[in-house]
Amino acid sequence: MSRKLLSLLAALLALSLVAAACGNDDDVETPATPAEEPAEIPEPAEEPAEEPAVPGTVVEVAVESGAFPTLVAAVQAAGLVETLSGPGPFTVFAPTEEAFAAALSALGMTAEDLLGDTELLMAVLTYHVLPTAAPAEVVVGLDGQSVATVAGAEVQITVNGATVMVNDATVVTTDIEASNGIIHVIDTVLLPPAEE
Repeated sequence: MSRKLLSLLAALLALSLVAAACGNDDDVETPATPAEEPAEIPEPAEEPAEEPAVPGTVVEVAVESGAFPTLVAAVQAAGLVETLSGPGPFTVFAPTEEAFAAALSALGMTAEDLLGDTELLMAVLTYHVLPTAAPAEVVVGLDGQSVATVAGAEVQITVNGATVMVNDATVVTTDIEASNGIIHVIDTVLLPPAEE
């Protein structure tokens, strides 16, 4: 090849390179970068629903409430904690503190006298317990009936309007739930009938 031709080719090559380098950048397509997806916000983990607290036994509920110190002391002194902590079910008619004070006064006894007489305690306490779970709606349905207690003697249920009576005691609070039964609060200590 002649030197002239080589020079001409070299010049054309150089010119085409310069032209390519000076070309319009708008014509060149740049590859599209995918738009960044927003980071996914994780859903908060669902917390397990809190299960309702299971109440304790009738004894534990009475102790935890703090409202029945004399009753609890009497149950302990009579050795009935284990029995009333059993599977039951039980319905306990729990006298208020005022009811115990009135009963002790009427009997001419002190709390210490009562707690020291386990035979009397056992008879009185088991007369406050039904060997079944009887919520208020069941008790109301027993209007006019006698119901056997754990002691064996019966209590009389009377309903007059919204007032429910167990013998001479008025039910003042109902349906305190326990794992092994129900507690109804009464305003008078129930005294079992004298044995004949």
